[in-house]
Amino acid sequence: MFQVLAYLNKLLLPSLTKKGLDISKAKKWQLALIGYRYFVTTRAVKQ
Repeated sequence: MFQVLAYLNKLLLPSLTKKGLDISKAKKWQLALIGYRYFVTTRAVKQ
């Protein structure tokens, strides 16, 4: 399940690190998006 979510994240959600986002200046929704992508990616790798 997490592997499918990780694949969909890669296709649909923007990559904020490729855009050069400074995490110290990120907005709340950007931090939430980064946290969600991290959570899903780590779970997909563990499976």
